[in-house]
Amino acid sequence: MLLQYKVAESPLGPLKLVARGEALVAILWPQERPGRVRLGELLEARESAVLDEAERQLVEYFAGRRLRFELPLDFVGTDFQREVWAALLTIPFGETRSYADIARQLGKPRAVRAVGAANGRNPISIVAPCHRVVGTDGSLTGFAGGLEAKRRLLMLEGALTAP
Repeated sequence: MLLQYKVAESPLGPLKLVARGEALVAILWPQERPGRVRLGELLEARESAVLDEAERQLVEYFAGRRLRFELPLDFVGTDFQREVWAALLTIPFGETRSYADIARQLGKPRAVRAVGAANGRNPISIVAPCHRVVGTDGSLTGFAGGLEAKRRLLMLEGALTAP
């Protein structure tokens, strides 16, 4: 099925929102690492209700008026990756979890590194809040949008205070 995109401005720079049919499949960063998310050919959307709704909800989120996204999502990945990404959706606004916490939640406590790898390939950043996953010691670790973007998202949510 055809993949469509639109670019939405955000306080973190332009975000490329990608949909397949009526489901969001990706939110890509300006400095996106090639191959991190495999999507195929993208065509600019002329009209897409889901992309318009995703943009509207992101505007509300960045304005501090939205705590939870309500969008149809279509995660493209392995079964394990989709399990990890589904676990991300359970992390409440303003809270963080460690990679070890997610591994335990999945019933796979030894899969911490695999959880980290899957987290790094999360195609739907912000909506599936991989920015809420931190190191066991609370340190900020890798993020597709960059550590500064991760810090700003966590500060917006009140999960991190200014240094």
